[in-house]
Amino acid sequence: MTETRPARAADAENMAEVQNAIYRAGLRASPVDVALIHERYLDPDFRVACTVVEQEGRVVGFQSLKRAWPGNPYDVPEGWGIIGTHIRPDVGRSGLGRRLFAASLAAAEAAGLRHIDASIGVDNAPALAYYSAMGFAPYREGTDTVPHRFDVWSLTPRRPR
Repeated sequence: MTETRPARAADAENMAEVQNAIYRAGLRASPVDVALIHERYLDPDFRVACTVVEQEGRVVGFQSLKRAWPGNPYDVPEGWGIIGTHIRPDVGRSGLGRRLFAASLAAAEAAGLRHIDASIGVDNAPALAYYSAMGFAPYREGTDTVPHRFDVWSLTPRRPR
């Protein structure tokens, strides 16, 4: 059975293992530890949502959505969302990313975000394909990454004037 739910502090070790599986597959620059998971995904001041997906009680992926903060490393305008998707390579391409993005999109709408940035490594073909399938499109030049944008407001029905 597959379950999508908000991440909890108790998920940190499993979330680290998801990212380390991505690292072992050559799709991440460095391994992570539990402290880094807390710092980046579970404790941040700018967190909008962090959602995990479980299969048979095991966390196999997660997605983080934060509000861009002053001086963020992605050079994303303040007030935009910054998204990161992390799914174990052995369960990729099974619809888990779509489930995670549905939760993140609902959180983005509730938080009033109008745009979401996904800065994707130029060599990460699976992530480039995933974000394209979700409706993200490149919006500016990058060096090691290709910044993609999703316009949240374009999906929100407009009220008649």
